[in-house]
Amino acid sequence: MKELIEKIKAAYPEFVANADAQAEKGTKAAGLRARKAALEMIKDLKEFRKLSVEAGK
Repeated sequence: MKELIEKIKAAYPEFVANADAQAEKGTKAAGLRARKAALEMIKDLKEFRKLSVEAGK
């Protein structure tokens, strides 16, 4: 589970940087990168939730 948490931590700054670039500068490519990072984070967060629920039982 620690590896998954580290993966989420690593993906978040990339998402924030690209989302900010899209919002502030209107960079279309940054928006694409932000959406891609968000999709990966969603997958990882769902996996984290699954593992967390199992560990709590």
